Amino acid sequence: MPRFNLFGAEFERDPTDPEGYHTGMDRFGKKIGAQEMGGSVYELPPGQSVCPYHYEYAEEWLIVLEGHPTLRQPSGESVLDPGDVVCFPPGPEGAHKVTNGGDEEVVRVLMISSERPPFVAVYPDSDKIGIFPGNRDDNLMVRRESNVDYWDRES
Repeated sequence: MPRFNLFGAEFERDPTDPEGYHTGMDRFGKKIGAQEMGGSVYELPPGQSVCPYHYEYAEEWLIVLEGHPTLRQPSGESVLDPGDVVCFPPGPEGAHKVTNGGDEEVVRVLMISSERPPFVAVYPDSDKIGIFPGNRDDNLMVRRESNVDYWDRES
């Protein structure tokens, strides 16, 4: 049975990520044969975040492995400790953003969630919605104001 060691993660960085989001990631769910759950370990340098403030329509968990990340939620910001576990419920009440807001050299967190498409993420600060149905060619990121009528372009 395949296994993955959280403390042996090999972090990849996307050079196209903008400042504030230069975070290393090791997405390991597929590496251990997972089909319904996904897991990613993130390494956050000072001042960097995992992703913009958002919520999804699937439950997501955060587990702090190292350091003291700042967690932004609808109720405000708090600083977490190693070993803390937080559950983000589906929908707006589960909105979150994880940042290394301190001077710590490294913050490492584990995120776990469902891997059943479609995925929908809403970004309240920028008023965008991302739709990820499982086929990259059909991924869509739109602003709410681009909404069209159901019958638009139908004859």
